[in-house]
Amino acid sequence: MTRTEQLAKFVYNTNYENLPSNVVKSGKNMILDTIGCMIGTTVEDPQKAETAWAIAKEIGGKEEATAIVAGFKLPAVWAAFVNGVLAHGIDFDDTHKEALTHTGAPIVPAALASTEAAGLGGKDLITAAVLGFEVSVRVGMTVMPTHYKYWHSTATNCTFGGAALSAKLFGCSEEQIINALGLAGTQAAGLLTYMEFGDFSKSFNPGKCSFNGVLSGVAAKVGASAPPTMLEHPRGYSFAYCSEEPKLDKLVDGLGVKYEILGNVPKPWPSLLASHPPIEAILALRKEYAIQAEDIAKITERTYNTVKSHFCNYNPQTTMAARLSVPYCIAVTAVKGAAGLPEFTMETINDPQVQEMLKKVEIIADPELNKLYPEKFPAVVTIETKDGKSFTKEIYYPLGDLKNPYSQEKLEDKFIKLTAPSLGEARAKEIINAINNLEQISNIQEFTKLLVK
Repeated sequence: MTRTEQLAKFVYNTNYENLPSNVVKSGKNMILDTIGCMIGTTVEDPQKAETAWAIAKEIGGKEEATAIVAGFKLPAVWAAFVNGVLAHGIDFDDTHKEALTHTGAPIVPAALASTEAAGLGGKDLITAAVLGFEVSVRVGMTVMPTHYKYWHSTATNCTFGGAALSAKLFGCSEEQIINALGLAGTQAAGLLTYMEFGDFSKSFNPGKCSFNGVLSGVAAKVGASAPPTMLEHPRGYSFAYCSEEPKLDKLVDGLGVKYEILGNVPKPWPSLLASHPPIEAILALRKEYAIQAEDIAKITERTYNTVKSHFCNYNPQTTMAARLSVPYCIAVTAVKGAAGLPEFTMETINDPQVQEMLKKVEIIADPELNKLYPEKFPAVVTIETKDGKSFTKEIYYPLGDLKNPYSQEKLEDKFIKLTAPSLGEARAKEIINAINNLEQISNIQEFTKLLVK
């Protein structure tokens, strides 16, 4: 049996009743956190939301699934698209460390749209979200890290997860799920060119990924065929999207026994995960030694190579570019003593004190620390003060990791803060309660009604 076949069999045979309780809880938390990020984008970046909605309205079509907050109905593929754009709109969504995918951003919208279009319920949504996550990150682990030189791993690898879950929800056979995976492989796309510019394409990528995943499921359902060995074929996805030998065993090792979703990392700050260990280190040093911004002469972070090669923009010109810049995240945290949503506005980015601090930040790629990545996200941060003192803090696991946990209470508080400005605090708490009891909802439309203004 090929690895593609094994993945398809796993998806076909796994139902809600097969999932361990901790996996179900992790699936619910991913759904909660992703929906919070979707709704938060409509407040923090309304133009992005309006653009996504306008694209879908321009094309229109069958009313199958809900554009959250806005409330109008769209074909499932377009509902997945608009909600996928929103989910990644403020870079506050989860990350799987080894696959380096923001998995919830394309997977939850694909699962939500497909569940609604199929007339299914909460158990189906949870199962689909978990299965989509597992397929996505296994594909990601297979082609990383060289995949990340050019490709937006969220947009590419998660196409397979969206295809698998939508085919599952649409009642496809095992053979049809194989076809859905094949169709996903030939559509997967999304480049990292946005890294410097922080433009709409960063959010467009997971939206289109979610669209492509659902499209693959729909196409497989009506009889479209595809290469049956897309993931391991010499001219297939894994070899084409990886500049070294792909780790094909990652596709199936521990499949159905080791659930990768248990290691999903939610974000406490709205910036790329690589910035979180140094943010945590700066906050700890400021608090422990009462360091003020005016005391600082220099800040150095020693870390793994990708931070230096990918996330080192010293001149961010947009809020998204700032979220993707580790030097900026360090500088603003050192100045403001925080790294929340207010720290990623153009006013704050252009603050002379923040800009001056940015000049004092140095990122050093450390070969020894690079050996620890991606199991660890090492950050060794040193603040040198103007009076000649030096203070160092080491953080090896981002907050939210299993080894540096983020509490359920904090996760729900984050959701309320993101959701209440749009829907109100009472509705935010109602949504939390609904997700915590999602398995009791027989028709998911009962749930999507809560997500509309």
